Amino acid sequence: MFNPISKPPITYKALQEWVRQGEGLFLEFKLKTNHPEKIVREMIAFANTQGGKLLVGIGDDKTIKGLKYADEDEFLLIRAIEKHCEPIFEYEIQKIKIETGFEVLVFTIEKSMQKPHYFYVDKNIENRKVYVRVADKSIQASKEIREILKGECSQRNIRFQYGEKEQLLMKYLDDKQQITVNQFAEFAQLPRKIASKTLILLTLANVLRVFPAEIADTFVRKNVTLADT
Repeated sequence: MFNPISKPPITYKALQEWVRQGEGLFLEFKLKTNHPEKIVREMIAFANTQGGKLLVGIGDDKTIKGLKYADEDEFLLIRAIEKHCEPIFEYEIQKIKIETGFEVLVFTIEKSMQKPHYFYVDKNIENRKVYVRVADKSIQASKEIREILKGECSQRNIRFQYGEKEQLLMKYLDDKQQITVNQFAEFAQLPRKIASKTLILLTLANVLRVFPAEIADTFVRKNVTLADT
């Protein structure tokens, strides 16, 4: 849902500092609103991950160009959020006037507690998608990531039985450090559905952590990062 502005106005100096930093996990630039549905996907990814800011009126080359009719662009994006997102995430909008008289739109999206937020291409529920933020990109979430997002917001106690397949998994991680669903299914000779469910459960139980990726998500022990592998 849209919250009225309650924070102090953003200064032009702050805007310049964000642009200098460049795009990343918490920051995305868009020059125009020609394809509002693509911008909504970026916002959904922020809400499904750690939150972030989306600046409209900034070029890929970090030029601050602004928008001539920022009110119209704001209306267009709000309408796109309402059309393509369910449930609607919480966000704030601010405008920063630049030297030319144009304005930059700043959407601040909070990390959501109602994950996952879905992107709807049309009214067909089978076509809905989930996006998450990875580094400076927004990627489509796998089935495993969607289930983990759901579980993180369910506030239920996660229980699992430490059986043979879990022992095999831990021995594999002792040696290889990281694993994908398909790798687990293959070496443990499990149906992919069982391998997927096991990794999801262990992630929600804080035994593992997951790193989303466009090709295949990577699972590691909770206290391990990909940089350590």
